[in-house]
Amino acid sequence: MNVLVTGGAGFIGSHLVERLLAEGHRAIVVDNLGSGQQQSIPEGAVFYRLDICDEGLHDLIKAERPDIIVHLAAQSVVPVSVRDPGFDARVNILGLLRLLEAARQEQVQKVIYASSAAVYGEPDRVPIVEEMAGRLLSPYAVSKYAGEGYLAVYHHLYGLPFTAFRFANVYGPRQLAKADGGVVAIFLEQILQGKPLTINGDGEQTRDFIYVGDVAEAILTSFERGDNTVLNLSTGVPTSINQLINELEYVSGRPIERRYGPPRPGDIRHSCLSNEKMKAALGWEPRFSLREGLAATWAAFHQKTVREENPDGIV
Repeated sequence: MNVLVTGGAGFIGSHLVERLLAEGHRAIVVDNLGSGQQQSIPEGAVFYRLDICDEGLHDLIKAERPDIIVHLAAQSVVPVSVRDPGFDARVNILGLLRLLEAARQEQVQKVIYASSAAVYGEPDRVPIVEEMAGRLLSPYAVSKYAGEGYLAVYHHLYGLPFTAFRFANVYGPRQLAKADGGVVAIFLEQILQGKPLTINGDGEQTRDFIYVGDVAEAILTSFERGDNTVLNLSTGVPTSINQLINELEYVSGRPIERRYGPPRPGDIRHSCLSNEKMKAALGWEPRFSLREGLAATWAAFHQKTVREENPDGIV
């Protein structure tokens, strides 16, 4: 297949492109390199440095004729959306509309969309099922929820198939602590620097951590399954921050100093997404346990640190 990935130079996108090439697909990457890194794009992919809001996006889609578009590019930082909701809407809503118009006119077979667990806000209970969406606590959540609505409308009006995934907490190699903001990446960098880990609150708050390799595989599976629906992409397993640190201590083989501080205002106490609907729609479920995923992530972070500290290969 001919597959176009917006945000393909980013954390999740680069892993997806890697899988696409390994499976024999042609991969086209569109990324403005705002947070993505060109060196993360696997060799063999076609790369266009382009913003999804640019008028040239339609011309590119017309020229490349993708069968599938995976739309990962986004403004994904919640504080930025609060500070500048207009910018958030321009990227996440108007950028999506530009892409959908091109997809409709150029007869793309399917659009796969990265939504967010932010559409759930503060849940009443866990695990969170898809029907619980709508408690929108930030402009980012609004823009992602609106995107799901536009996909449904384009399917209703024009028959354009879609799958929308609401990602849980994705982690893995090549995640950037600064750009992606994932707690696993932040903790790993601090461990490698010999710094103590600061935990906001008592560490018993829970999250649903899913390995990026599983995310890429789920997206590939959705090329031919899970049409015209919204799915949680998650493990369905809650993990406390304290449990996460215990696992990091195990895979790194290093003792980890912990410092507990006050809870961060606005943080959600518990978040775990049910994946029952996803398993039924895709006939697939995540393969990596937390320990397996963290071990692979630790190895990648450790190797990167060694290379940076010893650029001449002298250890």
